[in-house]
Amino acid sequence: MPLHHAVLALLTRRPNHGYELKARFEEAIGPQWGGLNIGHLYQILERLVRDGYVSRSQVTQTDRPDKNLYTLTEAGEAELRSWATTAWVRVGGFRDELFLKLLGASALGPQALTTLIESQRQTYLSELAGLARQRRAHAAEPLVAVLIDAAVAHTKADLELLDSAAQHLGPLAAAHDTQAQAQAQAQAPAQGESRAESA
Repeated sequence: MPLHHAVLALLTRRPNHGYELKARFEEAIGPQWGGLNIGHLYQILERLVRDGYVSRSQVTQTDRPDKNLYTLTEAGEAELRSWATTAWVRVGGFRDELFLKLLGASALGPQALTTLIESQRQTYLSELAGLARQRRAHAAEPLVAVLIDAAVAHTKADLELLDSAAQHLGPLAAAHDTQAQAQAQAQAPAQGESRAESA
């Protein structure tokens, strides 16, 4: 539950209410992660309170409605320390729509495979240019800079994957193309014979 732990991390400095946590998360993580839905954040806070990792108190305000203030508990700090100092292990596999597109393009033959690979290459190059602009804009924000560097590294790896795809899937696409042509030629005489019979 990484977002839960991120909220615990934000609460290590001081107690906060929900909208402060949302703003601090988005400022700390930057544009690479995307915004944090406030409704989802309050669900996370409810769960953290239920699990004893966070305590909730109410702050009375004279000119506005009262607000909830969330504070990290000792159990929450222990949970955060355990999570934050343990290596991350990928559990979801490497699912990516690109692999399904490569499957489809390979089945359609070499021209479709080349078209996909070149189109995808241009997309990745555009992403790298955009990431370089973001990197310059967020140079003074260390965590955001690290996330952007990670995005750059992933995108460069994706570019290398396209070269691998062309090398490994080219023969497969050619074989599919040859098979499709053979089927088309086999069907052509059969169709000619059926037309002759009906005449």
